Amino acid sequence: MKIALVTGASGDIGFSICQSLAADGWSLYLHYHSNKQKVIQLLKELEQSFPKQEFFLVQADLSDATAVSALKNQLFSLNALVFAHGTTEFGLLRDLTPESMDYLWNMHVKVPILIAQAVQEKIHRTENGRIVFISSIYGEMGSSNEVFYSTVKGAQIAFVKAYSKEVASWGLTVNAVSAGAINTQMNSHYSGDELLDLKSEIPMGRLGEASEISFWVQQLLKPESAYMTGQTLTVSGGWLK
Repeated sequence: MKIALVTGASGDIGFSICQSLAADGWSLYLHYHSNKQKVIQLLKELEQSFPKQEFFLVQADLSDATAVSALKNQLFSLNALVFAHGTTEFGLLRDLTPESMDYLWNMHVKVPILIAQAVQEKIHRTENGRIVFISSIYGEMGSSNEVFYSTVKGAQIAFVKAYSKEVASWGLTVNAVSAGAINTQMNSHYSGDELLDLKSEIPMGRLGEASEISFWVQQLLKPESAYMTGQTLTVSGGWLK
């Protein structure tokens, strides 16, 4: 049995990743922080569609480093780790508080790294171990009004490049999928005019769908992707400045 932990399973991209991986034969740990009802809905859907696989709920606040040990204790065997959780803070850097900086840093960088550190031996014991971060093109090109979010997403990409070299001899691959503007709840703050302006900047003229991100996660977890590591796949409809 191959089993993956997907963090942020209640989010739009995490939800889609779970559906794609389950369809590919994966059993899953479905992580959530507070939106338990949505994950229960997902759990029931997956159990009904894939009765020969196993699905487990895992709760943790991934902005808090103390959650790492509790999370590790809930995981038994593990073949793959997909970090799909996260949030952002909109506004000018001058208005960003130290507390908000700590929150974003812990959630996107420190705690995921601590989780990878805590479970690397579990993944190492399996064949074709995989770690995937859902990052952002803002980690590559930067964005005003989301300066610190851009910073932590850039740090994720730097970690992928470095850590992939450290564990390559184990056959453990570490990659990122760098998402562009995706039609998710996190982008629901745009007004109609702002959305039109955003789409005009994207060569394909539209926002991406969560399934167009989960597709690439699905590919990276396949055995045939064993020679792909330390890379960032940019999925943005051609949008990258």
